[in-house]
Amino acid sequence: NNIIIKESRKFYMKTLVILAHPNLKESKINKRWHEELIKYPDEVTVHNIYKKYPDLKIDVPEEQALVEAHNNILFQFPLYWYSYPPLLKKWIDEVLLHGWAYGSKGNKLKNKKIGTAISVGDKKSSYLPNAEVTFTLEEITAPFRATAIYIKATALPHFALFNTNQASDKEIEQSAKDYIKYINKHKSL
Repeated sequence: NNIIIKESRKFYMKTLVILAHPNLKESKINKRWHEELIKYPDEVTVHNIYKKYPDLKIDVPEEQALVEAHNNILFQFPLYWYSYPPLLKKWIDEVLLHGWAYGSKGNKLKNKKIGTAISVGDKKSSYLPNAEVTFTLEEITAPFRATAIYIKATALPHFALFNTNQASDKEIEQSAKDYIKYINKHKSL
């Protein structure tokens, strides 16, 4: 019985990365991050929702059980028109249900840590109030933080790599290493 508790606790301490990239094979950044993450199976569970749900039909109870089994949840995705890929939106809408994630009896994500890992095609300097985009990445990702707060989770700062369209192999490699450092820094004790 003690062994079961230890194994359950070990799984709970892992970080769940919900990977939402519609074309991971063609991705340089998210594909490399994925390759790095799977090197750490004792620390990270990678859940590729586009691979799992090519028909876009989400198994809500299975997803909820997966989320419940982890204390740290990261949404990894490429920034799409200042937002996130459509299946991730659908996942959030269908999985984070009233009575489970929020509401008077919805507390399954209470005290969990939730964050984002984002690849951004444009340079960081474009994401300043007086620049091209006129919004910071913090402003663009506000819905994730608002959701975390609403469901009584802790919102983590985002992890991001900017200028991915121009990123060198060296920068991509470094970002993969930095991503693991980010996960380790923010995981629960």
